[in-house]
Order: sequence, then C-alpha cells, then structure tokens
Amino acid sequence: AELKLSYAPLVKQTAPAVVNVYVTRRVKRFVSPFNDPFFRQFFGDDLGVPRERLENSLGSGVIVSADGLVVTNAHVIKGSGEAEIRIALADKREIDAKVILMDERADLAVLKIDAKESFPHLDMVDSDTVEVGDIVMAIGNPFGVGQTVTTGIVSALARTAVGNSDTQYFIQTDAAINPGNSGGALVDMAGRLVGINTAIFSRSGGSQGVGFAIPANMVKPFVESAVTGRALKRPWLGAKLEPVTREIADALGLPRVTGAFVAKVYDEGPAKDAGLQEKDVITGIDAHEVEDPRALTYRMGTLGVGASAKLRVLRGGAEQTVDIALAEAPSFDQTAQRELSGAHPFDGTRVALLSPALAEEIGLDDLAGVVITAIRSGSIAQGLGLRPGDVIVRVGGNRIDSLDELSGAIDQPRSLWRVEIRRGNRILKLVVPG
Repeated sequence: AELKLSYAPLVKQTAPAVVNVYVTRRVKRFVSPFNDPFFRQFFGDDLGVPRERLENSLGSGVIVSADGLVVTNAHVIKGSGEAEIRIALADKREIDAKVILMDERADLAVLKIDAKESFPHLDMVDSDTVEVGDIVMAIGNPFGVGQTVTTGIVSALARTAVGNSDTQYFIQTDAAINPGNSGGALVDMAGRLVGINTAIFSRSGGSQGVGFAIPANMVKPFVESAVTGRALKRPWLGAKLEPVTREIADALGLPRVTGAFVAKVYDEGPAKDAGLQEKDVITGIDAHEVEDPRALTYRMGTLGVGASAKLRVLRGGAEQTVDIALAEAPSFDQTAQRELSGAHPFDGTRVALLSPALAEEIGLDDLAGVVITAIRSGSIAQGLGLRPGDVIVRVGGNRIDSLDELSGAIDQPRSLWRVEIRRGNRILKLVVPG
C-alpha cells in the first residue's frame, strides 16, 4: 500500500546494503623523451623513464551477509591483484576489502569487508520465481555520481549471448543501468536480491532501456563457495552442443527451433554414461525449458557437481527422459604444457594440449589440439595479437594436434611463417616474416 504513494520505504530497506567499490592500482608507464611521431615509430612508447601513476576504477556491490560479504562483477575488480580495494558504505564510511573469490568466466566476485561488525544485507530470492512484468529496482553508482535508484520492470528472462558472463543467461530489465552500476543490486518489491546488474545494450554508452542482470540463483553457489572455502567446480556434460537452427529443426522434423543439439558425445563423461547420443536434442532439464546450450550450462551450474538431473530429449521424433549425474571434467595434467620462446610467432606463449578440464576452464567446446594458455608481455606473440584461448590449427601447412608436432614445426627456420589460429568460431590466418 505504501508503494502506491512512494518507493521510499523500499529504498530505505535496501539501499544501505548496496555499496560503492573503489579499486586503485599503481601502473608503471614509460615517459619517452621523443614526442616526435617519427622517433616514436622506431622506439615505441617503452623508451624513457618509468613512472608510476594511480589508476582508479569504480563499480557497485551488494552486501549479502551480516559479516560483510560483498558480491560484485569480476570486471569491476579485474587486475586488482596488487591493488587497493575500498568499500564505501551508504553511511559514507570507507573500509578496506579483500578478494575472497573471483571468476572472470562468470563475471562474479566475492569480497570481504575488513571490519568486525554487523552489516545491513540483502537476502536472495529464488530467481526462477521472477516473471516478466514484475516491478524491480536497480541500485548502484552510475557514472560515479553517487548512489542512485531507478525502477522498471523485468522485460525478459533467459537472455543469452548478451554479456561477459559465460553463463550467458540474464534477466533483462528496463530499469536504467549505466556505467558504474555494474555489480549493483536488482531487487524486487519485497526487498530481495533478484540479480547482479552487469551489462547494457547501448549505442550511446548510456542506458537505453535494455539492461541485464546475472540471476540470483547463479550468484548463490559463488557465495556458498566463498563461505565454505571449497573450490567452485562446474558440472561438465561430456558432449559438444550446438544451438538448434532452422536447418537442424527441418532435418530432424522438430516442431520448434529451440533446444540444444548434441553434435558429439565424448568417449568418457556423464553424457556417455547417461546414454545421450549424437543428434539428440535436449529440450529440458528437470522442470525447466532448455532454449539453447547456454541455458543448459546455466541450469547445470545452479545444480552443481554431485547433483543429478533429468534431461528431456528428442530422439527420432520421440521424447525421452534421461537421468544424468553431474560431474566435473577430468583433471588437467599441468605437465602437459610448454613455455615457447625463439624467433617464431609463438615466442612468449605458454601452450597446452587440450583436455576436458582445460577446455572447460577456458570455455572451449573442442577437446583436440594445442591451445595458448598465457602470453608474456612484450613478446612476439603479444605483438601479433595472439590471445589466451587461441587454438593453434596449422603452422606452415602442417596440422598441429600435439605439443611435439608444434615443437617440430617451430624448430625449422622459415623466411615466411603461415599460421592458422582458431578463435571462437573463426579461423584466423597470419602471414609473418621470418
């Protein structure tokens, strides 16, 4: 009844649990004596006197426990290994905080406020109960102007492929979300946390009424992992999935263009044990619909390793139910990697043979080939624009399927290097002078 007149009671209830997150980094820069572009093209920006300067970034966060656990986006604190993190409370106090857990793939981080007191906090709602049309309120610090409240409705659910999170399963809202709101709270009319605001669609850089939040049900396992100290493990299906396209639907006689198409079942893994087959289409998990592979990944992630689930599968035009036990990917052999250096395009890279665990860790679907896992600053590889996660396909026309094949290919001096790299769904071809 009060909300008919004002949102003020809800703001008073929830706003004290939303904080500002300040990250201060010391960054070393070289001050070059050559300001002339002619000299800079030969000597670059790294010639001169090294000087340190402070870089500041700002985001929002939500206190989710009385002892001061704060949830925010990983991109808010990314690169803060040696940085200072301070939390600004609603009462204007600023307190140091430390990182308890950070996962860039999910774009979530959990911080701990360095103070022994009881903090106002928000409880998390079961985000599966949220419906399109529900009224929600976004609280954060847009553009660094100070804590700001905006309202709107839930515009859509289960939005995929629209943000930085590997879960790619978002709640969409038209409540105004702007830069600086990242990590802030999306709350319902009962004052419960619906999600963590994380991304926007915008042509101008500001809010245009299309914002996205990571659902609370995805946040819960991260907070639980931070509280218990147990490593966060993602369930691994043991199959390569693809979205159902119109062509796939027509070929299989499917009534709708929806679901996760099983393109390949790996020899060992939960999918094989459960009896999943290639060309199956997964349409549901437990009581939830599966619109595409990312929806299945999200649902498995909320269940966690050790749980079991029932998959609804279309096979040969008939629907079946498959019981599956959710397990983690087989462990990655840390010895199956090498540091590369020399006069070749992969100078400064660390490469590894792909395995189920490594592919899961870096978000790749394929389990074959050699992948770049790290790149040294200032190396040839960095200068060529190579990135961690790039899969080396060919060197000089030779297919690369093992570390030994790669070593043999780069040991031969060449006047011209021809390299093929797979990055996501694209094949990049590089021609590099020797």
